[in-house]
Amino acid sequence: MTELITELILTESNWMPAAMALAFIAVAVRLRADQRSAPDRPRPLRALTLFYGVMIGIMASGHLLAVSIKAAQGTLQGSPWFLYALGLSLAVPAWWLAAEALRAGLEDSRGLRRTVGLNGWLGLALMIIGPHNWPIAAPAVLNIAYRFQTHRAIGTAIVIAAGVGYIALFAGAVMFMASGQTFEEF
Repeated sequence: MTELITELILTESNWMPAAMALAFIAVAVRLRADQRSAPDRPRPLRALTLFYGVMIGIMASGHLLAVSIKAAQGTLQGSPWFLYALGLSLAVPAWWLAAEALRAGLEDSRGLRRTVGLNGWLGLALMIIGPHNWPIAAPAVLNIAYRFQTHRAIGTAIVIAAGVGYIALFAGAVMFMASGQTFEEF
């Protein structure tokens, strides 16, 4: 049983579909709670921000867990310092972003600035890591665009683009998971 769990953790193709499913559940629960307690809160921005924060947070935390397991097994390839720094540089701002979405931080100017900054950090970090991460960085751009949009139609278009993008990412992640290949082979 322990070996099966370890294999699931170390199989990188499992993380994105799981992260996206859990992010969807987090958003659904939060929107349901907001619907009852605060129907006038900025739900689209909250949903976009929470989904992205949870998705990246889970994937980055999974990266850190996999690095730790591989280091303990003696199978880690690469510098542990670099790999831990990489994971932490994504996990900390991602979970902070998710926390901002869960609290009232999206309703004051400081909270909105933090949200824009955290989205910017995550998007830029993912883009710097490499072109293979650019599709995962795109939602950060959409979150920032939604924050600054001033017309309902533009906001609706951004939410639709984010939804279509997430569906495409999920489909790609499921295909990757089904292929049984490593990220480099895919």
